[in-house]
Amino acid sequence: MQTRQLGESALHISPIVFGAWAIGGWAWGTTHRQGDEEREAIRAMHAAFAAGVNAVDTAPVYGFGLSEELVGKALQGRRDQVLVLTKLGLRWDDTQGQLWFETKDQNGVPRSVHRTARPESVRYEVEQSLRRLRCESIDLMQVHWPDAATPIEDTLGTLLELRRKGLVREIGLSNHGVDLLARAKRALMSADLGQVPLASTQPKYSLLVRDVERDVLPWCHEESVGVLVYSPLEQGLLTGKVPASRSFDSSDGRHKRASFEATNRAKVNQVVETVLRPVAEAHRATCAQVALAWVLAQPGVTAAIAGARTAAQAEENAGAAALQLTSAELSGLRSAFEAVQLHAQGKHSVWHRWLRWLRS
Repeated sequence: MQTRQLGESALHISPIVFGAWAIGGWAWGTTHRQGDEEREAIRAMHAAFAAGVNAVDTAPVYGFGLSEELVGKALQGRRDQVLVLTKLGLRWDDTQGQLWFETKDQNGVPRSVHRTARPESVRYEVEQSLRRLRCESIDLMQVHWPDAATPIEDTLGTLLELRRKGLVREIGLSNHGVDLLARAKRALMSADLGQVPLASTQPKYSLLVRDVERDVLPWCHEESVGVLVYSPLEQGLLTGKVPASRSFDSSDGRHKRASFEATNRAKVNQVVETVLRPVAEAHRATCAQVALAWVLAQPGVTAAIAGARTAAQAEENAGAAALQLTSAELSGLRSAFEAVQLHAQGKHSVWHRWLRWLRS
């Protein structure tokens, strides 16, 4: 699988990145059990690596440490072949910072998550992530969400300090708007801090959710900042495998998401079947692969983070990197999904929709 340079950083990344949120269990309707689930998660990562995927994206809050631990196990004997991307800024073990949401972990234990990126918290989180990941350095450390109480320059200054120590290779952001991205780039490139490029940002982006086309994608394309998009399959909704009749357990966050309401799923599935699936059949591909290939073809996008809990899903996702859609197919898919009007969608930003879902 050919790689792409991540912005102006030293990292060269596969177009498909293994997304490790789901394997942590939290908000995905599963509980973690030692044994089969853990082995299947590790098999899924190994299958992705064997198929050419050279990066895995995780975060401490994914399973409240569990996702990073599983990634660490999967990397044993493969660390020199795989880039490790993780995040900081969401703490469930520290009451300092802004209380952002309350939830239950994958085992039903109540958790209060605080948003903070103050320097001392940054140092602690990097230390803990390195321990869970069983590695000596993190290839890309991303600030998960903005912290209004901490100047971004203070957060980045601490990350540069850790970079000089060899604990962090490159620095990125996630879920930040253009104003903060521009501030971050200026801070990292200032002579006082070390003139390090802002490697990347990580926004939500798919055929169904395209808010970032207005500003984030054009800015990143112009400023040579990499873009790692998450939820390119809308948590499975664009795979054609989530019928309107399917129900979700209350421990699965999708059961309260507006886009997963039965009427909305029926609307999406109609477009999937009438427009997306014929494209997939023409390429002897799957619907998921076409949805991923569409995202990868958009200007400014470096890679798509695609989650998988089985080896078969990981191999399917990896196959999207080789799929080349025609300009007519790309525009046809865009037009078809632009016409989908989902109930209770479109009134608020992606940020607020995601936050309401987490709090539910």
